[in-house]
Amino acid sequence: MHWDSLLSRERLGKAAQSPEELGRSPFHKDHDRVIFSGAFRRLGRKTQVHPVSSNDHIHTRLTHSLEVGCVGRSLGMRVGERLRDTLPEWCSPADLGVIVQSACLAHDIGNPPFGHSGEDAIRHWFGQALQRGWLDDLSEAERADFLSFEGNAQGLRVLTQLEYHQFDGGMRLTYATLGSYLKYPWTARHADALGYKKHKFGCYQSELPLLQQIARQLGLPQLEEQRWARHPLVYLMEAADDICYGLIDLEDGLEMELLDYSEVEALLLDLVGDDLPQTYRQLGPQDSRRRKLAILRGKAIEHLSNAAADAFVAQQHALLAGQLSGDLVEHLHGPAKRCVQQAKCLAREKIFHDKRKTLHEIGAYTTLEILLNAFCGAALEQHGGHSPSFKNRRILDLLGHNAPDPSWSLYQSFQRVIDFIGGMTDSYATEMAREMTGRSSPV
Repeated sequence: MHWDSLLSRERLGKAAQSPEELGRSPFHKDHDRVIFSGAFRRLGRKTQVHPVSSNDHIHTRLTHSLEVGCVGRSLGMRVGERLRDTLPEWCSPADLGVIVQSACLAHDIGNPPFGHSGEDAIRHWFGQALQRGWLDDLSEAERADFLSFEGNAQGLRVLTQLEYHQFDGGMRLTYATLGSYLKYPWTARHADALGYKKHKFGCYQSELPLLQQIARQLGLPQLEEQRWARHPLVYLMEAADDICYGLIDLEDGLEMELLDYSEVEALLLDLVGDDLPQTYRQLGPQDSRRRKLAILRGKAIEHLSNAAADAFVAQQHALLAGQLSGDLVEHLHGPAKRCVQQAKCLAREKIFHDKRKTLHEIGAYTTLEILLNAFCGAALEQHGGHSPSFKNRRILDLLGHNAPDPSWSLYQSFQRVIDFIGGMTDSYATEMAREMTGRSSPV
């Protein structure tokens, strides 16, 4: 792969090229298009790890995405400075930074309500629908899109189809930003392509022609049918995500009183060593642990960002060849790699099994089952030109102009339902499911 094509400023979509603006590159426009989108705004009411209403300090998908964007921008600029001589003349370190930042901001934009539990609930529901014969009219590849439902693939659909210019380029982002977003540039037939991340794929059959177009424009090598090598900058986006959720999960764990401050402090001190900020050294027993952690966490992110940039530069040849094994965290130096891995381990052991989180996850299955039964059931009943019942007509009316047409394939109809439900916030999904069962909230 070559940076000249990997950093393409051309845009996806018809008549998508816009004139140059003073002080605002095409990549800055990508950033703004993501930020101002409705799909991005709704992340503010979607679960990151813990229920969004349990504590005002707990991260949502929105605050998490903003923080990942900050780290991603720093990573891109650090790498841009180090690789300046190998980049196209017109590409500055700031350009590289904002490309990675935009991809980071969008990295969770396709996630359904209730976080990863929502993803699994949708997969579970379609598994049951398969047993009922509801998916009989779909091809094997189409069924796989639903049975392995993935927020990353839904995100590509949001970026390229649903937002702004609907089914005409979507946000019409640059190919460079789309490539940097595509964590898994393959379809569901390769959902285990990385070997250790089950269900992971980045493109539905409906967006496969767009993926082919993106890969061709960027010069991504095709590895198999419907599978391409990852864009090198994906590794920076992924590292920014790993750094943030590795540390932020711990911060949220402290807020939820699931962790002791001493064990989180010990983990971060092992990373930063003697490089403690003066402000941290001056803290006393009267200072809150929240303030202490904020200062220590900032220094830890700096160390991890430097380590990730070092690893990227060291692995540049393998990255451009599409041959890097694993993610960038696996190639960090000792203390940095140990910090991220131990943070994830601590989160798995002490945070992810919290009773409040478990109850929220169970509720997600119930809520999404109600919604999917209603909307997919209505779409199925009108499929093939059949006349739906009065109830199902009213259900389809809730979709507005996005309601599936009776002449569409069942695959298209179910996708429109998933577009609608997947775009919901946690609270909206919960309230709609409650009202559908006749249990409206008290006035």
